[in-house]
Amino acid sequence: MAQEYTRWQIESVQRGLQNRRVSVISGARQAGKTTLVRQAAGKGGVFRTLDDKTTMMLAQQDPREFVKNRDETLVIDEIQKVPDLMPEIKLAVDKDNRNGQYLLTGSANIRTLPAISDSLAGRITHIRLRPLTQGEIMGCRPQFLEMAFEGSFPMQIKNYDKEAIFDLAFRGGYPEAVRLTGTAERKQWFSDYIESLLERDLRDIENIRRQDALQDLVKILASWSSKYMDNAKIGAKMSLTKQTLETYINALERMFIFEKVPPWIKTDYEYIGRKPKLYATDTGLMAAILGWKQADVLNSFETADTDRAGKLMETFVFQELAAQVDVGHYDYSLRQYRDYKHREIDFLIERTDGAILGVEVKASSSVSKDDFASQIWFKNTIIKGKMPYKGLVLYSGEDTLSFGNGMWAIPIAALWGE
Repeated sequence: MAQEYTRWQIESVQRGLQNRRVSVISGARQAGKTTLVRQAAGKGGVFRTLDDKTTMMLAQQDPREFVKNRDETLVIDEIQKVPDLMPEIKLAVDKDNRNGQYLLTGSANIRTLPAISDSLAGRITHIRLRPLTQGEIMGCRPQFLEMAFEGSFPMQIKNYDKEAIFDLAFRGGYPEAVRLTGTAERKQWFSDYIESLLERDLRDIENIRRQDALQDLVKILASWSSKYMDNAKIGAKMSLTKQTLETYINALERMFIFEKVPPWIKTDYEYIGRKPKLYATDTGLMAAILGWKQADVLNSFETADTDRAGKLMETFVFQELAAQVDVGHYDYSLRQYRDYKHREIDFLIERTDGAILGVEVKASSSVSKDDFASQIWFKNTIIKGKMPYKGLVLYSGEDTLSFGNGMWAIPIAALWGE
């Protein structure tokens, strides 16, 4: 029997069932939504999946009858396939204010789908499920952000050098891929996954006419991970109109293959940048799309060509951080900083009380004071003591090192270590 992982978001789903009439779990295909639903709802719910052609046909023919619900929780899997169900669910919960009536899943972000116009505001809670984090795989709690804001770090974490971390990044977090032990088998799984996604699932949310262009765009965006968005440069590599390019990028975001991190702009500093930063949502899938080999990325350190290593490490850290921000959704927001003076901070995590955690990512196993230059400038010039600020550099070494003034070098493995 395949191993089932306890997901960090299970408590969010359970709270949603207790406190809202409708709960929606959104995330990429094969991220584990169905397993999470069964764990959270137990045996008390009625489960219907729209992946089943007969079930989907019944939902399309009579959506009002399909969503009829009595005392149990009705689980509808892949709700984006029949958007006409949403107005009927709204009518149902407007007549009955009982909590926990519907638990929906979607492999597309239903809040951004044009076909689903009613937000069910006040009646619904949205829960994001990402591919597995390293912490979930190991059975650890999501405590890094709390630990970091408190300044409580492990003094040393062994057995996670560059090679070990790259191994985790190449594996990715899709449960099926994690269970595979062979590199060739995992590579084939990723290839089949992205092919199925582009050829089948995108049809549910967008009319994609240029399949060849979409496949090219996926590779371009994968290579763009950890970079600031520039549609003009991306479009220059493709024969697509500006509108078509934006439509395709938005479709891939809705399918949770790529994600943008918005800029932190709470300042009157005139040189601040306002471009979002793009990330692939799974490093295993990203590496497979780009045709990377783990040995080549590791050997790039010897040739000083570390662009791939840096991209892989930063994207991996993004995925781990974003999942922990999701769990503490009402406590944290994830941003990034860049200005026109070439000062950058990979991630800024702001807590609801105004405290800020800056995070820089380094693939190497050594850190110097120069690696904190942007964060020291940001703290002294932008923050100016108006709110607490801690600055971290996450790196592939073993030791926690203090650089003074609230600046710390922390092993990347602290993201999941307890």
